[in-house]
Amino acid sequence: MKISFSTLACPDWTLAQAVELAVRNGYDGLELRFLEGQDSLWKLLAFQGSELHRSRRLIADSGLAIACIDTSCRFDSPEALERKRWIDEGVRMAELAAKLGAPAIRVFGDRIQPGANREQTVTLISDSLNILIENLRGSELEVWLETHGDFASAADVEAVLSACPGVQIIWDSACAIIERGERPLESGLALQRWLRHVHIKDLSNENGSWTPVLTGDGTIPLSEIRTVVETIGYTGYLSFEWEKKWNPSIEAAEIAVPHFANWFRSQGSFLGPAHNPDVVQGEKR
Repeated sequence: MKISFSTLACPDWTLAQAVELAVRNGYDGLELRFLEGQDSLWKLLAFQGSELHRSRRLIADSGLAIACIDTSCRFDSPEALERKRWIDEGVRMAELAAKLGAPAIRVFGDRIQPGANREQTVTLISDSLNILIENLRGSELEVWLETHGDFASAADVEAVLSACPGVQIIWDSACAIIERGERPLESGLALQRWLRHVHIKDLSNENGSWTPVLTGDGTIPLSEIRTVVETIGYTGYLSFEWEKKWNPSIEAAEIAVPHFANWFRSQGSFLGPAHNPDVVQGEKR
């Protein structure tokens, strides 16, 4: 199994800074979300013209892969123009993903809007996803729907996927716990045939408020996530999602990202025989 981390952990950093952190701590890949404060990554100079070539060389020379390009696209709005705006954004991000050799873009469902119901929202989301997929026809890129928001549980996600045969998923079991109280064993095994990428994070719940904590220090049943990926023979990325962008007061990426890598390597059953066993730099603080 391979590990990556989302640049949600370091949203204001440059690509070079994120790459350096990943290499120094023995990661296999990067999941690109925010860089230089920007989530529409195609707008960055680093991904345009000759700078794009330099960025590709930097990634390749570092021995990393881009595990996924994360968009902010969501398709829950009753307004057709708003959904089209996100479809157009998805196409632009997909063009960048293809240039960087990423396998997919990440999108959301996401929330049932005021005045709408679940069935109506499922239709809005699935119709938009099908249009996006049609726009990407001819490329090898996949569209990965993250289990998130009002579409976090297995049943919620299956309702969308049944109408979108080309869509796969990013499994975020913590979202299913927070939103629907669904355990990882339940959601992961139910969604296994669509599962392409796994987000992992730990959280503590104090007085009904969930807060990110260093891996292993919270209450998310990480052992169940391990059971799921081992049971289904998952060989993709286990991607650390440290939500510094949304929680500025939590530990910096320089602490949390090395901590996750060390925690991962301490969990012997997570490791496949081909995984690099080298000790990484950084320490738990």
